[in-house]
Amino acid sequence: MNNQANITEVDCALVGAGIMSTTLGVFLKEINPSLSIELVETLASEALESSGSWNNAGTGHAANCELNYTPLQEDGTVNISKALEVNVEFDLSRQFWSYLIKKGAIKDPSSFINPVPHMSFVQGDEHVSFLKKRHAAMSAHHCFHGMEYSEDPAQIAQWVPLVMKGRDPKEKIAATRIISGADVSYGSLTKNLMNYLKSLSGFKAAFLEKVTHLKREADGRWCLTIINHQTGNIRYVKAKFVFLGAGGAALTLLQESGIPESHGYAGFPVSGIWLRCDDQAIVSQHEAKVYGMASVGSPPMSVPHMDTRIIDGKRSILFGPYAGFSTKFLKNGSWLDLIKSIRPGNILPLMAVGLSNFALVKYLVQQVMLTKKEHFDVLREFYPNVNPKDWMLEVAGQRVQIIKKDKAKIGILEFGTEIVESADSSIVALLGASPGASTAVFIMINVINKMEPTGLLPSDWKIKMQSIIESYGDSLITNAALCNKVRAETAPILGLHYIP
Repeated sequence: MNNQANITEVDCALVGAGIMSTTLGVFLKEINPSLSIELVETLASEALESSGSWNNAGTGHAANCELNYTPLQEDGTVNISKALEVNVEFDLSRQFWSYLIKKGAIKDPSSFINPVPHMSFVQGDEHVSFLKKRHAAMSAHHCFHGMEYSEDPAQIAQWVPLVMKGRDPKEKIAATRIISGADVSYGSLTKNLMNYLKSLSGFKAAFLEKVTHLKREADGRWCLTIINHQTGNIRYVKAKFVFLGAGGAALTLLQESGIPESHGYAGFPVSGIWLRCDDQAIVSQHEAKVYGMASVGSPPMSVPHMDTRIIDGKRSILFGPYAGFSTKFLKNGSWLDLIKSIRPGNILPLMAVGLSNFALVKYLVQQVMLTKKEHFDVLREFYPNVNPKDWMLEVAGQRVQIIKKDKAKIGILEFGTEIVESADSSIVALLGASPGASTAVFIMINVINKMEPTGLLPSDWKIKMQSIIESYGDSLITNAALCNKVRAETAPILGLHYIP
């Protein structure tokens, strides 16, 4: 590091050019425009990994239709607490995006968000009973106002014709529907956010460059060693604050930092594929995101769903995902990623999780072994008259689930997202997957809340945050009036339906 010309000094370094880093970058520049920020991405452009529009479900997860967020309790009741949390987290996204649209930072909301009803669909007496209880519990709360329920085949056929055509009329079925749902193209949103960031002074994005090392300097700053893929040149960035938002690669970079808080963390990668239909004669008959029941032992991100997708102005139907296993931590990663992530401190958690999650391992093996016919047999439960010739395979994004030590167990496997930060909050990493992109705003607000010790936030940052997020510091779960106000205001800005 003798060549001072190869050293850049910034306030904040963001690693990864996905929805997380771009969301954080915009927040930081809105709160403190004077901050200098550099974003580093190993690929040629933003949103080429998990944030890519074809790499995730794009559901705008609001827990309207995802049945795994509402577990059935031993006493026969349905617990909607997790669903409520996820639901109002999406309201934070709606407020943030609306703020940027009103400001002119994003020109066209339809470039990334469009109204699409959210539905749950189940078969069989047991699942119908569950869905009915779920609807009763959820529709009684203001957050899920307007959710409809039906067991009438004719009514469900009006909602989703493809789901009902060719179905046995004697089959016991039920569905819920809420028209205020959305389809979100997170790849397009990331590009919108990046374009806005590039227009701001004090921001730089570096592509085709990889962070290989992180080292704490004597003055408390972090030094990032960065290699250029095209030239092989090495340079250095010194930053007061570092955010590791590089998807699956965030784990290895966190380990590279050497902070005590990283010890014991490991990753369990899960890959997947979709079935995709672009035939407009078929696509035009389906306008909904329809979620079903998860298979026993499957991870939450593998809950089957048949979704309307609107990407770059074109409508498609996506079904899946079918899970698989890969040792890569990124879609464009290395087969050695998993092996390289193993450390003395995480070997026991890895082994413990492997031994205690036999059902998951069995499920993944079964998914990997599925034939083309078996792929369509699963889709046929949602779309009885499906013709395989109308569909193509689409490779989904790679997800890395969290493995960590636990007070009660040697190691546990988690399917959510988790923020891991140093004691002084000078470095923060985001680990995990689902619900991922849909809660980027909620997660980045939490990251900013942790940044106060860094001295990078102005004294009035909470006031500025509330000018962006009206409900900041309040709970839309308990404040029905504010919840209704936020939804009534953001719906027309985003082009979504509002249920008064």
